[in-house]
Amino acid sequence: MNPRKKVDLKLIIVGAIGVGKTSLLHQYVHKTFYEEYQTTLGASILSKIIILGDTTLKLQIWDTGGQERFRSMVSTFYKGSDGCILAFDVTDLESFEALDIWRGDVLAKIVPMEQSYPMVLLGNKIDLADRKVPQEVAQGWCREKDIPYFEVSAKNDINVVQAFEMLASRALTRYQSILENHLTESIKLSPDPSRSRCC
Repeated sequence: MNPRKKVDLKLIIVGAIGVGKTSLLHQYVHKTFYEEYQTTLGASILSKIIILGDTTLKLQIWDTGGQERFRSMVSTFYKGSDGCILAFDVTDLESFEALDIWRGDVLAKIVPMEQSYPMVLLGNKIDLADRKVPQEVAQGWCREKDIPYFEVSAKNDINVVQAFEMLASRALTRYQSILENHLTESIKLSPDPSRSRCC
């Protein structure tokens, strides 16, 4: 039996304050829903180990604060990330309208800036009745940007695992692609032993 490959990935969750980022993360990692609401200051980190195919993934998931005044500090946590969950609250139109800004902040910190950076959009709180953002509107936004969309409920554990694991799968694919490119470049740069001459 072949030992599984092991890969560490850094994922981030971003979005406006109060959309349920912390609740989504705790539902995914701990299978629990916290009723008490506390604002995340800066960032908190949770880890989860999953298996995708023949690879063991250690996900280090950064839950970032959504307050406007912390945005510049929070954006420093984006560097070195392998993928991003964008989250909004389907009952809060402003949280949806802010997505372009959050997405732009993240892409500006990715070096090199690239469109292939994996993102997944989560519309949270679908268990609530007073919906303000129609599903078709969110899907249209995602189609324009080629981002997968999931309607989720952190409270009722709807689509949370599927969303996180789709992002993990896409992040792993990107990680492997970057690794292959580095290997190819290093082979190109290494001297050809057949051309070396003995003195």
